[in-house]
Amino acid sequence: MGDGVGQLREPDQAGEARPIPVALSSASVYPLSVHDAFAVAQDLGYDGVEVMVTNNATSQDAAALDQLSHRYAQPIVSIHAPTLLLTQQVWGSAWNKIEMSCRMARDLGCSTVVVHPPFRWQSNYAESFAVGVREIAALYQVHIAVENMYPWRVRGREALAYLPHWDPVGQDYDDVTWDFSHAATAGVSSLDAVRELGSKLRHVHLTDGSGSGKDEHLIPGRGTQQCAEVLQHLAGNGFQGTIVAEISTRKAKVAGEREEWLAETLQFARQHLGAPLVGAHEV
Repeated sequence: MGDGVGQLREPDQAGEARPIPVALSSASVYPLSVHDAFAVAQDLGYDGVEVMVTNNATSQDAAALDQLSHRYAQPIVSIHAPTLLLTQQVWGSAWNKIEMSCRMARDLGCSTVVVHPPFRWQSNYAESFAVGVREIAALYQVHIAVENMYPWRVRGREALAYLPHWDPVGQDYDDVTWDFSHAATAGVSSLDAVRELGSKLRHVHLTDGSGSGKDEHLIPGRGTQQCAEVLQHLAGNGFQGTIVAEISTRKAKVAGEREEWLAETLQFARQHLGAPLVGAHEV
């Protein structure tokens, strides 16, 4: 199944590095369906789709996803495991969620699985998380990229919600996903973090945030994170992963507004990665 594009920076036959792919997260079209994500990605000229596994049956069905991938000529670049609070009932235990996500990724021919760090109350899972992730990644021959989160605050004070930490920088992970909106919520610099992560950075969720304390998932360039500088840095430093647009479009009210926002995000990515805007359609 599938044709993953997780390693598109390898040199082609002419010796030139291929452009860093820019994919669309199915979360970016919520509350529309996974099917809509593939259709929008094709219409706007994205390079693929990241599937977030949710309560939606299609998102859990590798055969259905493979059909969508071929129908819309959009490779599935990554699977986002159901490790969110809202998906606690999907695929059972925490380790089962990760294993099933890796199995799906392998079946679909993509090389990256995105996971969140454990919640503090998942004590047994959290204690063996880094080792377990490495073992499962080796078993399924995929990259399990642990995503940066942010501290929870209760009555103005930080609550310890994640173990070992919400920040993957300095943790014992082989692969990391970096999310700009989460960085803004945490009040950290994405540019500093990306530089420190170096080759551990496998995956990027392209979005933005104002630093308001809310997880906003703004269009890149509309917040305070140095999105342009990070993309330029990655383009010049041999980044081997994928950029995935993950903005919130839930507030889109008029016809075409969601597509306009997603087209703007794609254009921002291609501009600052230095790639030509080929396939970016007018909306």
